[in-house]
Amino acid sequence: MRIIPLLLLPLLSPLTACSKSNDVYEELPNSSLAGAPRADVPETRMDAPVARPVTIGEDGPRLDACGTLGQVSRAGPNGLGLHAAPFGDAKELGRLAEGQRAYVCTRSLDQKWLGVVILPTPGAGQAPPAADCGVASPVERKQPYAGPCASGWVASAYVRLIAG
Repeated sequence: MRIIPLLLLPLLSPLTACSKSNDVYEELPNSSLAGAPRADVPETRMDAPVARPVTIGEDGPRLDACGTLGQVSRAGPNGLGLHAAPFGDAKELGRLAEGQRAYVCTRSLDQKWLGVVILPTPGAGQAPPAADCGVASPVERKQPYAGPCASGWVASAYVRLIAG
């Protein structure tokens, strides 16, 4: 058994005092809505617009920034929605037509969403664009896509992988 010297007892006594943890919790500000009363903060739904950029370079610096090419399939006459984040309630950025191609750069954790970079479609009577959107070659590190082409998230069930 170890005996604590009597000189240290006055220093340890403040450490043994207790406080109610719920008192501290109620005094903390809500980090998402500073200054808002707790009762006014919705806890079941995100009301703020959310965007998650598509990440490129996930396969490392020796492989292409986006390693797979996909094509929209079974999307129907209205096409496939391109979203700002990997969930259905996210802002829709546009629509992809049946057969349109896109580089597949990343996936959501549940595999239901693909982060894609959209290949530009040629105009009537024009040759296919030569641009690769900057993702057909390696990048040094994993990073958000900031290239010249449109990017976003699409439901993986409507994209058929055709290369890569």
